[in-house]
Order: sequence, then structure tokens, then C-alpha cells
Amino acid sequence: MSETPKQAFAIQKIYTKDISFESPNTPAIFTAGFQPQLGVDLNVKSQKLEDNVYHVMVRVTATTKVEDKTAFLCEVEQAGIFTISGFDDAQLSYILGVQCPNTLFPYAREAVSDLVTRGGFPQLLVEPVNFEAMYHNHMQQQQAQTEEASEDSDAEQTEATKQ
Repeated sequence: MSETPKQAFAIQKIYTKDISFESPNTPAIFTAGFQPQLGVDLNVKSQKLEDNVYHVMVRVTATTKVEDKTAFLCEVEQAGIFTISGFDDAQLSYILGVQCPNTLFPYAREAVSDLVTRGGFPQLLVEPVNFEAMYHNHMQQQQAQTEEASEDSDAEQTEATKQ
């Protein structure tokens, strides 16, 4: 009788890996009318550290411009170390791409808000993120690229056969 491996998901550590805040056009930017244009970029990376131990990082970059001048650039890399075991590859991929970022993102949002406020700007509340939708979009893009590469390979083989 084979025993099913026990599934485990545990947070070992959550920490801020890197923080950057720049406001290159202060103090002049504070005297201008503040009609900001905000851009937010989000990135998730993960890597295996050792058996059943993974490092996941969420990077949030917020850039705010007033007209053509940068009011501020704020970047936070929020990271965590997780123990994850007993899951198949598809489940592990999902946990690393959705569950871990969902755990880390509130910390990153708080850090961005705090940095922007300390920089003298109005509070910035980064909108919640649907990591599940991002994960599924990423998986669909990978599948499309794999299918495209396969079709290109088939077309090359057909062309080589004709010659």
C-alpha cells in the first residue's frame, strides 16, 4: 500500500529584499499643480533554494509623472521563503505563481504607501492584484509560444522534406 505524500505549505520568512524611492524633481515639483499620471509595474519571480524550499519575490514599481517630469519612482521587492512539499508540478507552479504572491503583496503595498507618504506625496494605495488571472494569462502565453514553436518546427521539417 503506497502512502500519499503529505502536503505542506509553510512560510519560513517574509522580508523586504530591496527598497528604492527617488523624487528627482523636488522641491520644484511640490510647487506645481499636482495632476499626476501613475504607472505601476508588477513582477513575480520564484526559484528553488533546496528540496521543498522556495524563494518568491514580488516587485512593485510605481512611477508618477507630472506633465513630463518624474514626481517619484518607488520600487519595492518583497520576498519570502516558503516550504512547499507533497504537490505535483502543476500544483507547485500554481502555489508559486498565485498563493505565495498573494501572501507577499499586502506587505509590498504597505511599503509603497509608506515610502510615498514619507516622500511628501499624497498616499498611494496600490490596487489589489488578481494573481490567479495573471498566472493563467502567463500559462496561456507560454502554451501559445510552445505551439507556435512546434508549428514552425513542423513547417521547417516539411520544407526540408520537399527539397
